[in-house]
This record gives sequence, C-alpha cells and structure tokens, in this order.
Amino acid sequence: MTLPEERVLARLTELGIGFERYEHPPIATAEEGEEHWQGIDATHCKNLFLRNQKGSRHYLVILAHTKRADLRAVADQIGDGKLSFASPERLKKYLGVTPGSVSPFGLVHDIDQHVRLYLDRDLRLHLRISFHPNINTATLVLTFSDFERFLASAGNLVRFIDAARRV
Repeated sequence: MTLPEERVLARLTELGIGFERYEHPPIATAEEGEEHWQGIDATHCKNLFLRNQKGSRHYLVILAHTKRADLRAVADQIGDGKLSFASPERLKKYLGVTPGSVSPFGLVHDIDQHVRLYLDRDLRLHLRISFHPNINTATLVLTFSDFERFLASAGNLVRFIDAARRV
C-alpha cells in the first residue's frame, strides 16, 4: 500500500466510514476500468480536474462513468468562462495525485480548500459509488451517504449540477 492510499484509508477509518477495497492492474480511464469492475456492485465514477481560463480556480467534476461530461454546460452552471483540463503539475499541487489517479480522495491534500467540487446531480440516486484511493491500482466502494460525510470532513465547496450527457 502506498502513502497516498494510506492517507485516504486513515481518513475514512477516522470518520468511521466503511468501504470495500479491490485491487486491479493500473486503470487510467473509466473506459479501461470496465473490464476490471465486473462483479463490483457500485456506480463507478469519472473524475475531471479542470481549471478556468486564467488558471485561478480549480474544479473537480465527478459523474458516473457511463456519462460524458459537457464542459460547456458545466462552465455555464459554475458561472465561469471556458474550462480546460488542468496540468499534471496543478493536479499534483492541489490533489497530490498524478494523471490517471484523479479522485475526490485527493481532497485530503487540499488543506486550503482551493478545489471546488461539482457532482453530477444523478450521483445522489446511486446507493454505492467507487473511486481510486489516490492510486490507480485499487478501487474503493462506499455508500453515497458515507461519501458525503467524507466530503464534509474535507471542507471544500460542494455543489450539484447537470454535468453530463448520457453516452
């Protein structure tokens, strides 16, 4: 187990949040994950780390892996101009992860609550959801209500939006 994952597991344990952990080969994209998620009863999520045009604000947008993000619609709902994917350097600085390991659990590194979190509103309809624990060789499954408890502990701004089109 790596240090980034240990920090996540320690926070979940500290909060009394139960989870299931699954190991698999490295998965960098949701599409790559589909074959490894067979038999895992959860809604698997994709996590997009974005920045505004000036690079002064950063957003983590989360949606079910079966949907495709509509970045223009996201930008309109957030009230910011053009959005683009943040660089690997920004990803490391704010979430402590590398490309392919983006996860809301990276918020354990964002002690200044710089990152704003936007969840696709349909995620609330799912009982169990899954994310990488800041490494892409494992997946954690937890209930949506426990995920909300984790987010509350992180202290970042959380909003629900219509982030996607169904693929």
